[in-house]
Amino acid sequence: MLLPKIILFYAFTPLADPDAIRLWQRDLAESLGLRGRVLISEHGVNGTLGGEMGALKRYVRKTKEYAGFRSLDVKWSEGTGLDEHGRSVDFPRLSVKVRDEIVSFGAPGEVRVDASGVVGGGARLSPDALHELVSERGDEVVFFDGRNAIEAAIGRFRGAIVPPTETTRDFVGLLDSGAYDHLKGRPVVTYCTGGIRCEVLSSLMASRGFGEVYQLEGGIVRYGERFGDSGLWEGSLYVFDGRGSVDFTDRAAVIGTCDGCGRETNRTVNCTDASCRVQFVRCEACAPAACREHAASVTT
Repeated sequence: MLLPKIILFYAFTPLADPDAIRLWQRDLAESLGLRGRVLISEHGVNGTLGGEMGALKRYVRKTKEYAGFRSLDVKWSEGTGLDEHGRSVDFPRLSVKVRDEIVSFGAPGEVRVDASGVVGGGARLSPDALHELVSERGDEVVFFDGRNAIEAAIGRFRGAIVPPTETTRDFVGLLDSGAYDHLKGRPVVTYCTGGIRCEVLSSLMASRGFGEVYQLEGGIVRYGERFGDSGLWEGSLYVFDGRGSVDFTDRAAVIGTCDGCGRETNRTVNCTDASCRVQFVRCEACAPAACREHAASVTT
């Protein structure tokens, strides 16, 4: 039986020839019938791919044969299904591209990477170490969401600070504005989906004077694998594929609020207009009206 799976992965490592890595990664993924997105820069690789479990295992094995990717951090989750050709239905196509950054903070010149990863990032906390920190320091600990606000709308750590960001690039401006300078004397735990955004975010915060900044190792995904819905996490995890969101258990709380009718929901919807990148938190009943309302607000 073919099993649909999705992998989320990244590695920070200096790459002398990103375009050569792009060609190799594209050919490897295509040969295995995988779909998804892979971004490559001089700082490393970041991607999410879907396909049959055996094909994904071969992809991971081959990718780790490259010396710089031996420590590739790979997280597995269930896919929705495969089409008649054995390709993931959670992704429309395969995209492998070279970018200035593998996480788009808009600050490629600030990020320094060596063979050990991002230089100057926050101290790593395993899920268990995070609980120890909270047990020791209590309400002094600040959870700082390193994702876009729409992601946090359906799931976040209890009491977390959620910056009003539409894109990852918004973080640098907010940090430079001094909006969070009042946190500089407290232990700040940055967290994100799989850990990659907080590798960079924690380093940007540390360079701006946050004296005690941490990053949740493995992100929300690893935390959910360890504690499910029995810990400090509440709600659903937003994911960037056809699933939309995932729950760690069938006891997941629904904390999102439909901005159409006010009902509880863990659904997000994309504007259906190809020129529109706006997303909404909408229940199934209100979802069809979201794009019409946005179009009307823009033209009035």
